[in-house]
Amino acid sequence: MRAAIWVTGLISLGLAGGVRADSGFGLASVPPAAQSFRVGSLELTALHDAQFVVPNDGKVFGVGAGVAAVQDVLRAAGAPTDRITLSVNVLLVRTGGRILLLDTGLGPNLHGGLLESLRVAGVAPGAVTDVLITHPHMDHIGGLLDAGGQLAFPHATIRMASAAWTWLKGQAPPKLVGVIAGHVQTFEPGARVAPGVTAIALPGHTPGHVGYQIVSGHSRLLDIGDVAHSSVVSLAKPEWAVSFDSDASLAKATRAKTLGALAKDHELVFAPHFPFPGVGHIVAEGDAFAWQAGIP
Repeated sequence: MRAAIWVTGLISLGLAGGVRADSGFGLASVPPAAQSFRVGSLELTALHDAQFVVPNDGKVFGVGAGVAAVQDVLRAAGAPTDRITLSVNVLLVRTGGRILLLDTGLGPNLHGGLLESLRVAGVAPGAVTDVLITHPHMDHIGGLLDAGGQLAFPHATIRMASAAWTWLKGQAPPKLVGVIAGHVQTFEPGARVAPGVTAIALPGHTPGHVGYQIVSGHSRLLDIGDVAHSSVVSLAKPEWAVSFDSDASLAKATRAKTLGALAKDHELVFAPHFPFPGVGHIVAEGDAFAWQAGIP
């Protein structure tokens, strides 16, 4: 559970309360934010939860490629070369009389601001009917619990792939598993999990990792989960290994296939770790890809 381990490491170093001044790296709170848009007749809202700053040290991005190679990619994009900044975003979907959350961010005890952003969107936690999990890393499931360790969304059914639930039970803190267990419903990838929402298998990042495709009329959006983490490095070098992926070879194949299809079809994308609001399009750029941000 490498992403969760990385977060735990930050906490042990005293970084969870914000970005450390002497290093520039860590986990930072962000102001609450909500940006709404439409996919066909459906109303969606991107919610901001937190922000990671990952050092360019060859241990997370560009594993095996080297720090200098990652620096070159970042420099070409006009980004700082010593770090990679990742947002933590959550998607709210209103469909068929239901209110869905796609992932839950880090949770208040890890300085996640989802509940505040949800309030900006005008939605009470008790109004959420379904939480759809892409995969059980802590920056996607930590927000299932509130600051007191109870269900943050008490009336919601928590849905995830059966393989993800099996893996989570062996990896996550026992308290979290115990609190959510009676509210979990599993599915197999390919299932229609809500009106207009289908779980799409995106293997390699974790067991049972899925995205969610949202369709209304002729309009579509794909929540890509953690197929790609950095809007710069993951797209410019999709073949590079990322330490967060549990099966690097399979994840690289999924990343290349998914990004290629999205660029070809020009499907709208929600990317949980791209700069907030994480909505836009993947575009082909030579033999690689680039991010074209923009809410329709």
